[in-house]
Amino acid sequence: MVDVLPLVEARLSTALGEPDARAAVTFLGTDRIEVLRFHEGDVVRYASLGMSAHPMTDPTAMLADPVKGPRVELVLSVRAGLADTDKVLRALAVLAASPQVEGVVVAPGASLDVGEPLWPGAPFSSVLVGEPGGLVEDLALDDPMDPVRFLPLLPMTPNEAAWKRVHGAAALQERWLANGTDLRDPARGSVPLDAGAE
Repeated sequence: MVDVLPLVEARLSTALGEPDARAAVTFLGTDRIEVLRFHEGDVVRYASLGMSAHPMTDPTAMLADPVKGPRVELVLSVRAGLADTDKVLRALAVLAASPQVEGVVVAPGASLDVGEPLWPGAPFSSVLVGEPGGLVEDLALDDPMDPVRFLPLLPMTPNEAAWKRVHGAAALQERWLANGTDLRDPARGSVPLDAGAE
């Protein structure tokens, strides 16, 4: 079996530059998850490394396929220096371990909730999983393995998360777009969600 992670780290470095910090978290019964930090201008990016070592498996499947199935890593981008966002490392590792721990398949449009602020004082405890291909290109692997996709995480306030459950991910993203929401602002407030803003 090919070791996917060195290829994934090389792709991240090609897209984002060399990481300036890394941390590793291991949860009981799971492989180690690393989180790499990259600085680019006034933006800091955190990327998981380890989630794509194994394909994600449908929790209803009788047998896990060790080769085929979606593989992803998570990328979170925030403006640097506005909050203590480095503490997001553990939350990001928790989300990256969720396919192994909870048997979930992380896909665009999904909501992921860590149950506590993403970092100290953060107005967000959950994220919306965005579409891949923008920041880091998919990493093709040898057949029959699926490519590794790099999914951006978009922090959601509790109000936005509740609204998204009712109206869907696309409607929330349209609302953000219409209001010019800076999704990288670590201290931003909730986008207007009242009926009058329709």
